[in-house]
This record gives sequence, C-alpha cells and structure tokens, in this order.
Amino acid sequence: MSKTKRELWSWIRAIAIAVLVALLVRHFIFSNYIVRGDSMKPTLQDSNRLIVNKIGYSIGAPHRFDIIVFHATRTEDYVKRIIGLPGDTISYKNDQLYVNGKAVEEPYLQQYKSALPQGRQLTENFSLKSKTGKMHVPKGKLWVMGDNRQNSEDSRYFGFVSEKSVVGKVSVRYWPFNEWSVLQEIAIQ
Repeated sequence: MSKTKRELWSWIRAIAIAVLVALLVRHFIFSNYIVRGDSMKPTLQDSNRLIVNKIGYSIGAPHRFDIIVFHATRTEDYVKRIIGLPGDTISYKNDQLYVNGKAVEEPYLQQYKSALPQGRQLTENFSLKSKTGKMHVPKGKLWVMGDNRQNSEDSRYFGFVSEKSVVGKVSVRYWPFNEWSVLQEIAIQ
C-alpha cells in the first residue's frame, strides 16, 4: 500500500472513530433538548436549547429542585423541576411550599411573585392527600412542577412521574448564546 493510501485510510479511520464516539456520547451520556412552551418561565424560555446529562442519575439520586427532562407520553418529553422526592409530603399554603411540614424557599419564583398584584397567589393551595390523611410521594416516583405555576401542566394535573421515565438532568442552557448558563442545584437550607 502506498504512503498516500495509508494516510488516507488513517484519516478515514480517525473520522469514523470520532463519529462513533460522538454518537455513543450523545446516545448514552448527553443529549440535546429544545424547550417547548412557557411552563418553566422565567428559568427557561420557549426554544431554549439544553444539554441533558443522561448518566447522572445512573450513578446518583435525583435532588429536590433539579430541572429534569422526562418522557411524559410516548411522543412527548417535558422539562420540569423536581419538588417532591420519594417519601416526601408536599403542600402549598398561601404561596409557600412545605416539604415534610417545613417551609422551603423557592428563589427561582421570586420574579413571578413580585409581579403579582398584592393578595394574589402564584401557586394555588394544595396538598397530597389520600383517604387516610397525608400522602407521601411513592417510592420510585417524583413530584414535578413548572416554574410558571399559573401556566404549567405538571404533577398537579398528571400525578407522579416515574423515576424510570426520567431522561436526565438539565445541565446547560447553550442557546440563545447570550443566555448560556450552567443550571445548578438549589439546596434546601
């Protein structure tokens, strides 16, 4: 084989390996997602492009306030924020989130709350209840909500989300470029 053919073959192999690695990373580790709708405003906007970490929950557990993508139906994926983890009790009273009976701050909602007319609530009062009283988020399930509480189809409407349906955690917003950001967890104090 001539030197030119060996060099050409070397380039073809290198490109093929690079494409294979890129496909494997995209399929098993990271994925792109485009936000559709306004349910996560102001945190995420319609048409934002995201990178979703698909492997994170294989080696660790979901955390409260993680923003996730999950299979809502056979053809649609939703992006929402985890509010309740397995074993939690969840309630809202006077626009305040209570997890396991303790008030929890949601700083990502402040922009919406400050724009509301005085006396108006962003999130209506509710609590998870069964016929026997309190209800906990079941094992293997999550309670998710959109940040735009008045315009979000979330667990208040479709119930719990199976942890098995979670595609991954939203890690980065990369488009539009001027809004590029790493989306970090908000820890409970």
